[in-house]
Amino acid sequence: MIRNFFLVARVVLCLTALVSCGGGGGGSDDGGGSGGNASNTLGANLACLDEDGDGYGSRSCGGADCDDADPDVNPLARDICGDNIDQNCDGVDRLCTDGGAADHSGLAWDGSPGVCLSCHRGEAEDMYASTHYQWQGDALYMSHGPLKQGKIAGAVNSYCINISGNWAGCGNCHVGLGARPQATDNPTEAQLRNIDCLVCHQKDYKRVKVGGDFVPDTANMTITLDEAVQTVHMPDRENCLQCHAKAGGGDAVKRGDLALASADTADAQYDVHMTVSAGNLQCQQCHIFRDHRFAGKGSDIRPTDLDLEIACAACHTNKGKRNGHSSSTINTHVARVACQTCHIPYYAKDANDSAASEATEIHRTWLATASMAPPYHPDSTKANNLVPKYRFWNRYSENYLLGDAAEYDPTTGAFPTSRPEGFVDDASTDSKLYPFKYKTAEQPILDATGQLIALDTKVYFQTADPDLATSAGLVNMGYTGHEAYSWINTDTFQLLNHQVSPGHEALSCWDCHGNTGRMDLKGELGYQLKAPESQVCTQCHGREEKESFSAIHEEHVREKKYDCSHCHTFSRPERNLR
Repeated sequence: MIRNFFLVARVVLCLTALVSCGGGGGGSDDGGGSGGNASNTLGANLACLDEDGDGYGSRSCGGADCDDADPDVNPLARDICGDNIDQNCDGVDRLCTDGGAADHSGLAWDGSPGVCLSCHRGEAEDMYASTHYQWQGDALYMSHGPLKQGKIAGAVNSYCINISGNWAGCGNCHVGLGARPQATDNPTEAQLRNIDCLVCHQKDYKRVKVGGDFVPDTANMTITLDEAVQTVHMPDRENCLQCHAKAGGGDAVKRGDLALASADTADAQYDVHMTVSAGNLQCQQCHIFRDHRFAGKGSDIRPTDLDLEIACAACHTNKGKRNGHSSSTINTHVARVACQTCHIPYYAKDANDSAASEATEIHRTWLATASMAPPYHPDSTKANNLVPKYRFWNRYSENYLLGDAAEYDPTTGAFPTSRPEGFVDDASTDSKLYPFKYKTAEQPILDATGQLIALDTKVYFQTADPDLATSAGLVNMGYTGHEAYSWINTDTFQLLNHQVSPGHEALSCWDCHGNTGRMDLKGELGYQLKAPESQVCTQCHGREEKESFSAIHEEHVREKKYDCSHCHTFSRPERNLR
């Protein structure tokens, strides 16, 4: 699989605030390049090379393409409002107020999603094709399985396992109004009208499910529905967190680095990027969006919605370079240690101005429940201020799919549902050391085939009976429901990207190299010597007085320029050592 990590988003991420957009995420897009010269194509400029293959040669050689490294930028592209990219090459990035907020001031709620669709059909078609609506997409960085994967296409995790049998419950965070998405190239009118634009574009909008469909919950809204459609805006943290912070069954349960407090906390230690007293960044300032597709995902999330890498260096422009930090020792780590590793020393932090605990789930079992009435939830263990697990990750993941034969990992005593791929000796320079949340769960497994069973959560939430829910899950999977099964532990690793600490709280050398309390470099991460110390040392000289790790490393690497393979089982060719 070709790794497409070299398409760089040319966008200013560190804006102080996003431009308010009244156009439902795209303003009133005119559908394409009113300011471009459609006739100035590569065909009309045969001597001009079309580097990005979009049919337009570069302006540098007489063509019309203002960015010949990006196929989404050309004279016939649709200009997305307020993203600092001139997609249609007309010389300006259209403001979101052009046909946006002003056009909404006289709108009235007409009782249906048609109030948006009548003007924004193009945006609805874009959303229909996105992972947010389809709940599946191209799994570009999964190491096995079909191209299309996702919640609705075989994904299994260590939380609610799979959505089989419980679309009505699991779909509460879907951007639709209740109907399941249909994965067709040509959406029906009913599917387009099923898209609930206000979920993302109105933070004061509330909804409630009635008879399987969502309707506005006006009793719990602070504005009228007319005001809601008149004041639509770009998604803000509150919109995104209503689903992403409550994934897995409640606030902060699943991700470990996201909670409802991320929307409005002023605790700078909690998250320097989102806290209102520090960065106050909106989600889209890192999660670039184009045509209602968003960049960025966790290692355990299968589909890639928009294949753009989110890089810390897009804002912190010098930190990714070998001289970007004040310490030369830190600079040597940049190529193989991700920024998150040093700058997220703890996760599941407890915001000091929130009434909630922001604790995240680290284990759950379906064999017990603490609920006294429906909906019954499985028993879970939660915790705050956790030290991450560390693994090398090359941006590919091995994620379990429904129907796979589960493989037992003797090192953890569990069956993995998601594991990052990558090792200390990975030849790919994308492979870096990252921090992860580690989570376990007690789940059923089919004895005869070794397949994890997608327990029917609808049955469990109604009855708290794990056997009844497992039997129903077997039926959903095509079995009789009477097959023998057992209970086993699964585990998952989930990439941590949020809850970045202030710079002065970043890890020190001692945190990683001085002990094994945080990470076991030699025992788990592959930094052990290639042979007993007596043999490694005497390959060049006799026994010498024992020195500290830092002194030995300084002498052999910085002074003598020896490659890592001189003493270890891996190499670092990018450092051009001996």
